[in-house]
Amino acid sequence: MNTVKADVDAIQARRQEQLENWARQAITERDGRDPGPLHAHSLGGDASFRRYFRCSILAVTRLLVDAPPDREDNPAFVRAAAEFSRAGMRTPEILAQNLEQGFLVVEDFGDQLYWPALLEAQRDGDMERVEKLYGQAMLALLDLQADQHASELPPYDRGRLEQEMRLFDDWFCAEMLNWPISDSERTLLQKTRQLLCDAALQQPQVRVHRDYHSRNLMIPIDAEGVHHEDQPPGVIDFQDAVIGPVTYDLVSLLRDCYVAWPAADVRRWVNSYAQLARQRGVVPAEYTDADMQRDFDLMGLQRHIKVLGIFCRLALRDGKQRYLADLPLVMHYVSTVAAEHAELAEFVDWFRRGPMPAMQQKLSDLGIS
Repeated sequence: MNTVKADVDAIQARRQEQLENWARQAITERDGRDPGPLHAHSLGGDASFRRYFRCSILAVTRLLVDAPPDREDNPAFVRAAAEFSRAGMRTPEILAQNLEQGFLVVEDFGDQLYWPALLEAQRDGDMERVEKLYGQAMLALLDLQADQHASELPPYDRGRLEQEMRLFDDWFCAEMLNWPISDSERTLLQKTRQLLCDAALQQPQVRVHRDYHSRNLMIPIDAEGVHHEDQPPGVIDFQDAVIGPVTYDLVSLLRDCYVAWPAADVRRWVNSYAQLARQRGVVPAEYTDADMQRDFDLMGLQRHIKVLGIFCRLALRDGKQRYLADLPLVMHYVSTVAAEHAELAEFVDWFRRGPMPAMQQKLSDLGIS
């Protein structure tokens, strides 16, 4: 095991050296000045295979990105960045790129994610701060959805929606719980997937970030280092963007897998968003608050069923155990939201009697509450 780790560390060290050498040359060609050797320090990675490094280039802080092309869809990142920026969303400027090697130099948004700010506001009972942050995030999302330019993003079609939900069967049930899915359970899951896919595809279709949550939104920082929570957020991790359901990003934001809010607040935010979406022409005038609330709920179930599988895959396949601690909140979303819709009664009864308590016991055995 130590030998394997040493080999991986050596490969990553070589990749970093190659990245720094390429970035120095690319910036020299771009700006006509040699910034000198780049001594970047690692910021770690995320749920993907990307790695980030921060360094000073010609007295300005930049991020170097190592996104192995056999693991990451770098053309999709560049394509989505261009579309989102054109729509008015604040994405990091791409200063240099080598898609063949998987190297990028991008604008640095700093370190202040929405996530810790929201948790701090939640702890302090500062709902004015919460409203300000979510207000800016929702306005930025409306700009993205209201943009009328032609898109090159792929469709969030039935095949993709269903494939995502099957991650629950494969990784949550089979791999993590060693739960043998019976024929009757398989039929139930397929029926549930079809219902949720039908609901998603019937919604108004817009540009979708697909991970629009508190760990991918950043509070703007100015040249003096001052953060501005009353401005639109910087948006990252958008390379999986598609054309899909209007409520997808909204549910990612408001039923975040990393921070939870009272149901009354979520409902109020959804109603407010529905009104603004009608005003901006994102949804038709006849698309009511109740329509958006139902679509929001069912879209959230599709997303959270998928996420249960993804978090287990991250833990088992990629060794990222920290995501297991987020399973209880996601299971809570699935259980409580599904219970509000009569057509999902059979699914929620099965989930509450079988996989949910089995996972709760599994997490307890692992010392995760």
